[in-house]
Amino acid sequence: MSGELPPNINIREPRWDQSTFVGRANHFFTVTDPRNILLTNEQLENARKIVHDYRQGVVPPGLTENELWRAKYIYDSAFHPDTGEKMILIGRMSAQVPMNMTITGCMMTFYRTTPAVLFWQWVNQSFNAVVNYTNRSGDAPLTVNELGTAYVSATTGAVVTALGLNALTKHVSPLIGRFVPFAAVAAANCINIPLMRQRELKVGIPVTDENGNRLGESAQAARQAITQVVVSRILMAAPGMAIPPFIMNTLEKKAFLKPTPLPSRYPAGCTLSPEESSRGPGFH
Repeated sequence: MSGELPPNINIREPRWDQSTFVGRANHFFTVTDPRNILLTNEQLENARKIVHDYRQGVVPPGLTENELWRAKYIYDSAFHPDTGEKMILIGRMSAQVPMNMTITGCMMTFYRTTPAVLFWQWVNQSFNAVVNYTNRSGDAPLTVNELGTAYVSATTGAVVTALGLNALTKHVSPLIGRFVPFAAVAAANCINIPLMRQRELKVGIPVTDENGNRLGESAQAARQAITQVVVSRILMAAPGMAIPPFIMNTLEKKAFLKPTPLPSRYPAGCTLSPEESSRGPGFH
């Protein structure tokens, strides 16, 4: 619907019916649209103005329903829902696809050496820390000490898990070794998220009724929410980190991925003279 703006549109809720799979999928793909990270500050501020004005009952002339919903999702993609502050770019949901694709690919490619494991697990946990901090509850701000503890603990947990599993898998199938990054990510999520949101576990998160009226804070709700986040983060990583190892293991057995020995310029059975041998492989 792109015509005249209907009255009383509730832009605090998703545009699509969340009781259906299609509705949830449309909402998810709109929230995580990577194109939103390319928007300028001017476009973001314009979306914020439209949303704030509409919530106050001010409707700009000529505004259509599609434009209103577009502004709502741009606003949601860049501004914190509790504090209203502009979120860190790589911590926004719209940055998740390109950032996770890049980091996951690197972790699964460079996992054999200790320096590579250290570097890419550090990069991944640094990114996770930014995401968790950016999307924290605005009612439970973290102190610098709490933030540092969560970051160091998650990074250490991921690195120790990865290095430990790498050591255990050196004498087993290469296929098992390819699952090391996934195991390290799962372990780190179990550490990073609860620590990064520990204030919510202590003081609770806001609980509202169906009309949005705040009823109070609940630590039980925080525990349930954080548990769901941990499980969902692990499951979200599974398709990209648990399926490709099987694919790569199969492809590496194919002829086109196997190393091809360089052809010899000498006929089979030919022996080199002492003079030729002393010139080394560069002799022509």
